[in-house]
Amino acid sequence: MNRRHVWLLLGAIAILVLVTTTATAASSSQSAPVKITAPLWVTHVKHFSGGISNGVRAQVDARATAAKASTSGSDAPASQESDGKTKNLQANTDTSPALPQNETAVAYNVYDPKNAVAASNDYIDGGVWIGTTHDGGKTWASQFLTPQFPGTRDFCTGGDPTVVYSRRDHAFYVAQLCFFRAHPESAVQVTQSTDAGDHWTGFRFATTVISNLLSSGDIDPTVFYDKELMAVDNHPGSPHYGRLYVTYTKFHLAPDGSSDTCPIQIGYTDKVDQNNDGILTDTTWTNVPVVPDQPGAGGLGESANQDSTPQVDDKGGVDVAYAIEECNTAIDHGLRFKRSTDGGATWPAAPTVIDKPGQFADNSNPADLLPNKNARIPLSPSLAFNESSTQLGYVYQNNINSASSGADITFQSSSDYGATWSDIQYVSVKGNGTTPASNDQFFPWIQPDPEKGGWHVIFYDNRNDPGNTLIETFMAESKQGGWQNEDISQVAWNPNLSFFSSGAFFGDYNGLAVAPKNFEYPVWTDGRNTPGPPKGQTDIFTVPN
Repeated sequence: MNRRHVWLLLGAIAILVLVTTTATAASSSQSAPVKITAPLWVTHVKHFSGGISNGVRAQVDARATAAKASTSGSDAPASQESDGKTKNLQANTDTSPALPQNETAVAYNVYDPKNAVAASNDYIDGGVWIGTTHDGGKTWASQFLTPQFPGTRDFCTGGDPTVVYSRRDHAFYVAQLCFFRAHPESAVQVTQSTDAGDHWTGFRFATTVISNLLSSGDIDPTVFYDKELMAVDNHPGSPHYGRLYVTYTKFHLAPDGSSDTCPIQIGYTDKVDQNNDGILTDTTWTNVPVVPDQPGAGGLGESANQDSTPQVDDKGGVDVAYAIEECNTAIDHGLRFKRSTDGGATWPAAPTVIDKPGQFADNSNPADLLPNKNARIPLSPSLAFNESSTQLGYVYQNNINSASSGADITFQSSSDYGATWSDIQYVSVKGNGTTPASNDQFFPWIQPDPEKGGWHVIFYDNRNDPGNTLIETFMAESKQGGWQNEDISQVAWNPNLSFFSSGAFFGDYNGLAVAPKNFEYPVWTDGRNTPGPPKGQTDIFTVPN
């Protein structure tokens, strides 16, 4: 039995113990202990159609838990297929039996564009798959890490992986959530690799950005942290060069599972691993609200947010875009932006409005369902900063033309550090570069071209299926007067067969990194090899350079 199997067994034992006990915790806002029988986020998911992200929601599926109990890792090599034009490469090592991986993130080494690290959710350990390449994506080495909750060191479920590379530290960082299906602990954690992604600090020694563990040792069951994303200041002239940032949504939950506030917050640190001993638990984080926490807002006001997307611009400003999303449904009322000019310590009281009248509409379905696809499919916005043009670029799913062209991908830019924003451009387009493509497009991710300027966007696309179901992966590049689209996938796949319960989940986002010397790393979740429920399967695919 290898080390990872021992961890899996111990984790299963820990979860069994947790299920058979009743958790008692003291809330930071109440004087008397609160007795609970299940985490409030589980109650929320069972009774409310939105708010908490889909990656967390997917963990309520009992079939996912049962499947993991009888699964082990495999050393089977990743497969590569070719149609003579574009090669699609499966980056992840398969599990046995094959289970899903989804929600991809990727970053490249700024000193070596052939070196990149990708990450995704992993349903064998309930943690994170990490893939490392040193040859421009031609081959990938897989690692699987399971998070542990600080203080107790119980194995927890991960989610929402995110990856960055620090120029100052010569290090990759991967962050993910840490939570339980049967206990109220909640945290955001970060691990580190200082050898180009080949080895990682185990989550036993990871750093915790934020958690609901109180100084008394009790757990605040009314708080749940969700949907984290990282950014790093890679500008040597910045006063905060090397500072690592993590944004997240803080849900405040009532006994019935409803949430009255869910504001965006940010944590930052100037040094991970204070003692340079490979143990990250001594890292000090400062956490501040990007959006004020306003109890009693009913989850409908400006303190109801989701999908924060942090970036650091060339002046060291910390830029965060986010959606005004109700805390208890998936309805988004608008897109907002804030910029901190003091390293994340303070934020403007009023946000800048990104969306313009008549140019944005959210999916009217309160559960984010799109036609003919069983999975929840949110806005999935993505923000990037372009060093060449000193512009911010923002992409997201837009349903303004849902009756005629389905869900589209639209783009807005800002040339004044977020003070004002352009009108929309359609990214998912027909051959003329401007007319919206037919059927649904979703899960976009944007990155700048570091040498030529301009923008690259990856997204899912249903345009080639008359039934508006089968998914292909497209890349778009900004051109003078419009966008050029390219189908980079070889095989269309059915998302309704891709998870344990009839396509209920295949992620919330895709990943893309664009490096110098024409190295591109589009990394996406793909269900072409799925046998369908009850096991389900999705893998992580890319196009090697």
